[in-house]
Amino acid sequence: MNGYFNNLNFFPSNKVIKDMRKYVDANKIPVINDEALIFMFELIDLIKPKRFLEIGTAIGFCVINLASYDSEIIIDTIEKNELMFSEAVKNVKKAKLNDRINVYLGDALEFDLNNLASEYDIIFIDASKAQYIKFFEKYEKLLSPDGLILSDNLLFHGFVNNTKEIESKNLLHLVEKIEDYNSFLARNKNYQTKFFTIGDGVSVSRRIKK
Repeated sequence: MNGYFNNLNFFPSNKVIKDMRKYVDANKIPVINDEALIFMFELIDLIKPKRFLEIGTAIGFCVINLASYDSEIIIDTIEKNELMFSEAVKNVKKAKLNDRINVYLGDALEFDLNNLASEYDIIFIDASKAQYIKFFEKYEKLLSPDGLILSDNLLFHGFVNNTKEIESKNLLHLVEKIEDYNSFLARNKNYQTKFFTIGDGVSVSRRIKK
């Protein structure tokens, strides 16, 4: 985000969030960037979600910021990496947000939906990029009638639609998977999706009412 705008925008700030920012920088952990975070705050202001589901917790940076921004929102989040899960649980406890943030350990593709709420106003997909279509198809069942599905990292550091710059076969395969997901969203007749060059590329999908 432009440094000038970054200083003008409001971000929740407390010791836990400051420590998480340092931890993320020191350990090079990919988390939502400030530009995408501000975008999410605006969506929260607009639709006033009661329940939020995140696929891919990492250390809890995103959900702790959201819960600190909105004192009413209830958040469930799923993380399959045990180290990240443990760090997230610790951070949620430090932030005293255990009553509004539930962190689950497990592979989101295998996770039992019965352990979650019946509906979510926002579902945020930010886990394994190669599995985005599968995440979408599994968790759309839990989307409220007027809810939104958000997806992050859809430009993937500028590699999407710019594959000539890629030398690694593994990276190329991953980028192709993301491009497949973007096409899946754009062509999905059940949802209207808008794409934004915010952060590392964000989409917002809303179910089309029939």
